[in-house]
Amino acid sequence: MPYIHAKVSTSLGEREEKTLKTELGKAIRIIPGKSEQWLMTAFEGDQHMYFRGDNARPCAFVEVLLYGGENAAAFDKMTGEITRIFSETLGIEPDHIYVAYQTTGNWGWNGGNF
Repeated sequence: MPYIHAKVSTSLGEREEKTLKTELGKAIRIIPGKSEQWLMTAFEGDQHMYFRGDNARPCAFVEVLLYGGENAAAFDKMTGEITRIFSETLGIEPDHIYVAYQTTGNWGWNGGNF
């Protein structure tokens, strides 16, 4: 039950959103037990974002929310893949991308919790 939410300072067209969705769907398999079948994504483009006190260069903040426990090694690999995806798709430099992970033991779906 992963959810990936990204806010970016660049514009997002349908092509970019589909590319992000597809690539993140492949990347989520890095985290054991996760798959595109359960992945939900959301993207917000054209955000007014400042990084290091400046907004001259594009930047991104990507949140990855997961049901289950933490896996530092998998999260490290996932960060590398997320950074590659956003860099190649939107031209955002890797040093202007933050990725945050949050795990929970309580996740609701279909009228109940897992």
